Amino acid sequence: MDNSSSENVINLDQSSDMLTDLIRNHARQLIKEALELEVAEVLQEFQDRRLADGRQAVCRSGYQPEREIQTGIGPVPVKVPKIRSRDGQPESFNSALVPPFIKRTRSLEAAIPWLYLQGISSGNMCTVLEALVGPEAKGLSAIQSPD
Repeated sequence: MDNSSSENVINLDQSSDMLTDLIRNHARQLIKEALELEVAEVLQEFQDRRLADGRQAVCRSGYQPEREIQTGIGPVPVKVPKIRSRDGQPESFNSALVPPFIKRTRSLEAAIPWLYLQGISSGNMCTVLEALVGPEAKGLSAIQSPD
């Protein structure tokens, strides 16, 4: 394969701008704060459950491994807090905001079938690229939209 064809390929991960990076960073911070509030509410439910020495029976226990969630603004890294029980009764924290095993936001999940139907099956890639990249997508596809 020659290198001349790879010169026309645009890596969308490298085409981010300062505004997108700012939005992504604020989204990460907002998700982090919401998860901290959510785990604090769960721990509040166990506030009266104590060990014999007076310590809380249920406490924070670090974070699950960081993972990325695909959103409309690109991947956003997320670390979900964990809790543990010291008294032998199993307790766990499952976030309503970031459920276990979620890989994409619901809005992105709903867009995938539409993007498939609009782009691949009809050959209208310009519309799909505009939905993904924005108005700057004109000219990224050799197939022009039927205007």
